[in-house]
Amino acid sequence: MNETPSNNGSPSYVAELRGISKTYFKPDGTVLVEALRHIDVNIPHGEYVAIMGASGSGKSTMMNILGCLDQPTEGTYLLDGKDVARMDDDELSRVRGRKIGFIFQAFNLISELTIVDNVEVPLFYQGVPKKERREQAIEKLKMVGLGDRLTHRPNELSGGQQQRVAVARALVTSPSFIMADEPTGNLDTKTGVEILELISDLHNQGITILVVTHDQRVADRCERIIWLTDGEVESDRKVEKAVS
Repeated sequence: MNETPSNNGSPSYVAELRGISKTYFKPDGTVLVEALRHIDVNIPHGEYVAIMGASGSGKSTMMNILGCLDQPTEGTYLLDGKDVARMDDDELSRVRGRKIGFIFQAFNLISELTIVDNVEVPLFYQGVPKKERREQAIEKLKMVGLGDRLTHRPNELSGGQQQRVAVARALVTSPSFIMADEPTGNLDTKTGVEILELISDLHNQGITILVVTHDQRVADRCERIIWLTDGEVESDRKVEKAVS
């Protein structure tokens, strides 16, 4: 991908994968599977990217590495220009909490907590003072249209509303990018479209979005589609016109 370098000294890309491979081994040390093979991918700031591929293509492994949930066997991963490929678990956890907002298919909300408490959780782990946590959580819940539901618990909300809570939680740390894993997989068609429109709105505000999906309707809203086959990039193309 040809991109204009940054003029202010900051990295040109939010994420850079350089020669990334991921191999899983059997207990006897022999190779079980080569999940990724020599991946070279750059993600510019503000881009909306779909990562696609059949089951077993490596897209989940690529998501886990981009999301600092796993480390590559070989290669370099730069996140905002910083090499995270060889960080230890504690460093990865800190970077993950600050730099990446996650949206999961299953929402992953804590049922015992109110939605505002759920959104506060990432800030709690960063040591943000309680008053500031609450203010930021309320702001993000208002952003996703749930400002009137702050004291509700997840089981008092619809699936679409729960996913909106998850979006607010992903946003609350002002991350470098949002990583969405099949964000509409547990939703009906109408509600799924509403969530995709919300994610598109976030992208239009300049937020970098990476979405892992098998659904072409989701990918059609993106600016770029990276297609993986057998752990390799089969194609990497711009979408001529993303759905608004």
